[in-house]
Amino acid sequence: MIVLGLICLVCIKAFGQEILSLSLTEAVNYAVEYNKTINNADLAIHEAQKKINEMISGGLPQVGATVDYSNFLGAEMELSFGEGMPPTVIPFTPTSNFNLSVGQLIFSGSYIIGLQSVKLYKEITVTNLRKTEQEVKEQVTKSYLLALASQRSIEIIEKNLGNTIDIFEKTKVMASVGMAEKLDVDQFEVQLNLLENAKKAAERQEELAFNLLRFQMGVSVDTPVELTDSLTGLIDHFDANTLLINPFRIENNLDYQLILTTEKLSQKQVTLKKMNYLPTLTGYYQHTEKILKPELDFSPKNVIGLNLEVPIFSSGLRNAQLSQARIQHETTLNNKSLVSDQLFLQEKQYRFNLTNAMEQYDNRLKNIDVAYRVYQNYVLKYQQGVASSLDLSIANSNYLQAEADYIGALINLFDAHIALQRLMNSL
Repeated sequence: MIVLGLICLVCIKAFGQEILSLSLTEAVNYAVEYNKTINNADLAIHEAQKKINEMISGGLPQVGATVDYSNFLGAEMELSFGEGMPPTVIPFTPTSNFNLSVGQLIFSGSYIIGLQSVKLYKEITVTNLRKTEQEVKEQVTKSYLLALASQRSIEIIEKNLGNTIDIFEKTKVMASVGMAEKLDVDQFEVQLNLLENAKKAAERQEELAFNLLRFQMGVSVDTPVELTDSLTGLIDHFDANTLLINPFRIENNLDYQLILTTEKLSQKQVTLKKMNYLPTLTGYYQHTEKILKPELDFSPKNVIGLNLEVPIFSSGLRNAQLSQARIQHETTLNNKSLVSDQLFLQEKQYRFNLTNAMEQYDNRLKNIDVAYRVYQNYVLKYQQGVASSLDLSIANSNYLQAEADYIGALINLFDAHIALQRLMNSL
């Protein structure tokens, strides 16, 4: 497999299973190779090619052979040659023939247009495959980022939990000697419980993200997966400004390519219905070899001929079918215009979303630094007896909220970037 030469697999035995160690790019490439939805879309292309082969074979020579046997059960035929003369009796003897026939379509407008339509259908399946790959890439990227975000949340909570436990233990000692109130101990105990619950929720979120990533990559749910990229590493290589200045070319969009091919296909259907008014010409050759010959045999062994089928009157059937095809083609043209308008509207919206997400990310990143400095300041003040446990808890909650807002802003930034990439078909 090509992708196996691209991905880096670190095989470490862990509980009898191998760990799949992947970067974001490697995870996307792995999914493109093994995702079942992509595999089905690829099979649809092969099926479309078989339909083309089937259609082509209808215009190639068709050869058939038959063998027959007839027994007339003793029947006879009498021939009279005049009065006073005895009739001549001719018995019907058993007969058997071997027939070889060759047929060739010479002209059929429906066959020509039908073949062109099937080729357009294959173009649609190819575009659908690219669209499916694009969707899977988007889903895998989002799941990978969500898993990294969950890991980041767990790390922050664990670090904060360790600091809070340290302060809690010191506060208990201070309370035991009368230097702190029992209320302060209770306050930190409540905060510890909240952090423990938050950690469990983040761990469940992490497991959900990994399960979703495994599903989209096409691996079993119990396969251990290790992420080698980090959020900070990905954001360091993030370049949204280049994407924002790139012009939007609607002809590169896969949805627009699909509607263009659908328009061509609907036009072919109109032409196909027109071809029903034209005649169909076929040629044939037949060879008959007598195995059991009758008494009298006047049929030739070789016959060649032409068959011209001319449509004359169908009681308005062909006209009704042609009118329907024209209406469907007009509907497709309207849908094409509608898709075009929607895509240009999405472009403006996605550019706005990305710009707004970048501003929010910068703001949340600054808030983390400020909130952490405030928290650290209150830790020092609490240790010196200047700040209360309530003040420290509030500062800690604000810091954790700033971290959560930062992670949310980071995910929104990547989502907005992916959406614009998908629109431009550069994902």
